[in-house]
Amino acid sequence: MPVLTKRYPKNCLLAVVDRYLAVVCNMEQVVMIPSLLRDVQLGGHGGQAQMGAPDLYTYFTMLKTIRMDVEHGLLPREEWQAKVVGRKADEAGKEAAEIEEAKEEVPGELDLETQFHVHFSSLHRILTHLTVKAQEVTRKYQEMTGQVL
Repeated sequence: MPVLTKRYPKNCLLAVVDRYLAVVCNMEQVVMIPSLLRDVQLGGHGGQAQMGAPDLYTYFTMLKTIRMDVEHGLLPREEWQAKVVGRKADEAGKEAAEIEEAKEEVPGELDLETQFHVHFSSLHRILTHLTVKAQEVTRKYQEMTGQVL
């Protein structure tokens, strides 16, 4: 796994981002044949699939896509909206409803500092969760291919 060259405090957002990027980069280097990840579930008892749970290939492609967004910045709004429209209509509708609910929950009187801390902690939590998922995909692939050390 690539070694982090910069030193940040443990809970610094930059440290979390660097850790995520390093773990996903390692995952990409280890997973030489991504198609092996199709129809394989991440966890569970005895590898049993949970109904509707994404397979490892789905996680692999999602983690790579998010890495590209983190490294290269966000898509322009028009491209992002086109990407959302390209999804299933019910998914886009559900996402729009969730956004509307979130807007209703956040009072307009929150100051910018409070909003910043809410989003900052959410981003920190999400990146940490995604880092763990990338490590799990890598570990599972290594188990499948006999690369476990």
